[in-house]
Amino acid sequence: MVSEEELKRKLERLAPAGRGMYDREGGQERFWRTVRESEDYADIVGEIRREGKRLGGTPVPELTYGLFTLFEKRGTRLEYENAYFERRRRLNTYMLLALLEPEKEERLKRLYDMIWSVCGEYTWCLPAHIRTAEARGAIDLFAAETGFTLCEMRRLLGDRLPALLRDRIAQEVEERLLRPYMEAGPFGWETARHNWSAVCAGSIGAAALLLLEPSERLTAIVLKALGSMACFLEGYGDDGACLEGVGYWNYGFGYFVYFADLLKRRTEGGIDLFAHPKVRAIALFQQKCYLHGAAVANFSDSAARVPAQLGLSHYLAGLYEEFDLPPSSIRASYTDDHCSRWAPAFRNIVWCDPAKRADTWRDADYVLPDAKWVMSRHTSSCGSFGFAAKGGHNDEPHNHNDIGSFIVSAEGVQLVAELGAGEYTAAYFGDGRYGFDCNGSQGHSVPIVDGAYQAAGPDSKGEVLEASARDGEVRLKLEMASAYRLPHLSSLVRELVWRKRELPSLRLTDEFAFTAQPGSIVERIVTLCAPVVLEGPGGPEGGAGRTAGVRFADSPGTMDNARVEDSARTAGIPRIMNNACVEDSARIADNSGTMDNARIADNPGIDDARTVVTLDNTDPAGGGSATGFGTEKGRAGSLLLRGEGSGDAALIRYDAERLKPHITKRTYSNHYGRETDWYTVDFELTKPERKSRVELEFELISTERGAD
Repeated sequence: MVSEEELKRKLERLAPAGRGMYDREGGQERFWRTVRESEDYADIVGEIRREGKRLGGTPVPELTYGLFTLFEKRGTRLEYENAYFERRRRLNTYMLLALLEPEKEERLKRLYDMIWSVCGEYTWCLPAHIRTAEARGAIDLFAAETGFTLCEMRRLLGDRLPALLRDRIAQEVEERLLRPYMEAGPFGWETARHNWSAVCAGSIGAAALLLLEPSERLTAIVLKALGSMACFLEGYGDDGACLEGVGYWNYGFGYFVYFADLLKRRTEGGIDLFAHPKVRAIALFQQKCYLHGAAVANFSDSAARVPAQLGLSHYLAGLYEEFDLPPSSIRASYTDDHCSRWAPAFRNIVWCDPAKRADTWRDADYVLPDAKWVMSRHTSSCGSFGFAAKGGHNDEPHNHNDIGSFIVSAEGVQLVAELGAGEYTAAYFGDGRYGFDCNGSQGHSVPIVDGAYQAAGPDSKGEVLEASARDGEVRLKLEMASAYRLPHLSSLVRELVWRKRELPSLRLTDEFAFTAQPGSIVERIVTLCAPVVLEGPGGPEGGAGRTAGVRFADSPGTMDNARVEDSARTAGIPRIMNNACVEDSARIADNSGTMDNARIADNPGIDDARTVVTLDNTDPAGGGSATGFGTEKGRAGSLLLRGEGSGDAALIRYDAERLKPHITKRTYSNHYGRETDWYTVDFELTKPERKSRVELEFELISTERGAD
């Protein structure tokens, strides 16, 4: 960063603010006519018009007292936020339609009314971010964004916006943002090392650049915003990884870019934040976290699928030669952003370059040493596959207790999964955060040691012993005992080895060392696929299934609480490969026959959400020893995870003499408040010792081969 004195000198020579800051070749009017008429923009223009038609048939939602006070009373957010974001959607849509169809006066009238309505809101903040009594002087993410939005619309419309509305916007931004920013505070987000500093300070700085002419006051605001931008960059390592996930990269780094672009334009290149080497590294993070198409490595509070903001991506591609364009097919549609943010929606048009196109992500392996992540995209004649794993610590932004967690995917479908973000409520960000399965280690593919989950805090660390990508393999080896806070656990080393073959495989090895005899060791695997246990040597390639003992326990937290035990034969392999799974209170049948108490059927789920299914892999008939997994004498066990609607699956091989799998169907409330099914497969070590070693092999297979 340049010195403060040099910044002041450059800021004193700012170019005037005006519509020219957005000029494209041929001017604004010609540009919007091209957008309206060109096939290159037909999809997004159609989305905007359809949204305009939908909104025209519905009333403007009111932000009532009842909605505003719900968070304080019940801790729930979605009720108020759904109405708030619908209002922002109207504001954005009517503005874009006014740019696309300037001859239609009705568009402008609706826009004027919506601007007036937003200016009259009690607060631009969300109730979840403020104390009700301090609402008037508060600034949160969405208050700052709203001010930026209104100032940008004011500049774009120029004289088309009536003087009263121009003055009202200036007055509201002054009273709600600029004056509190400079005279109140300091606000906690000003020095945050995550998205809040970039979004809040970037939006306020951008609003000032759009609203104010060169002056000491504008210089002071921009300098203060630059201080927050420096704090934002400190939250990243030199590898550029966003620990909050690519969704928050789009958000936090996106607003950094929007501010940096306006600053570069008004200083006519005199202040160029994009020349900072860390900014370049952060820009390249996007291409390092996609597994396939829109599917991402969704550690922390991230969604599993994140459409690409093509405007932001095309802008960055114009700055950095090594920036990989995302596939055009994963373009974020106009309505994808449930928060209805103006800045990215607008720039998805004005920064979008139809000449910049990509069909797919290129194959690549990445080691991110500061984040302690590894990631791999691999394509073969059998399909597209992905792997990601993390170390890190348990005090990260939007933290999950997830040291050692990993993802295995095929064609973008997670077979070994991350749950990602849950529904944001007061409790979700409160003292009970890690009681939510998606946040605590109970909802991640990591061990449970003597009944203990991982603990939160910076002292819970995954120390990297090896992280590499070479010779067709990606490796991550971690010492992670500190995460468990168990005095008798002296070491827990997890090694993950991803082998990139035609059909890839992953070997997981955990080595435990204790100073006293452990009571239990459980290897938990998290999946969104209904698991199917297969018996016999060789899994699906083998012949007839082996005999299995099946137990049902009606408490998911109790592993030895058997209720029914029976001996049965598993289904023949072609039926198993049709996504069969165990059903409660039915029968297990082979291809011809009859059995008691349970049934393996095509394509059901495990019916009872509280049913635990335990297969103890014993052969009462004494069918001889199989070629074991793990030891020569061990009996091989195998379990299938198959993606819904997909022909690809992961076959988990394990030593059935030493490990007993327990399958539990569970639910959690996802980010949008929808109850979502997920499953745990708990491999219980039957004889834990002071030095114990557990191995699991994950083989990617195509279940369509050989299915009937």
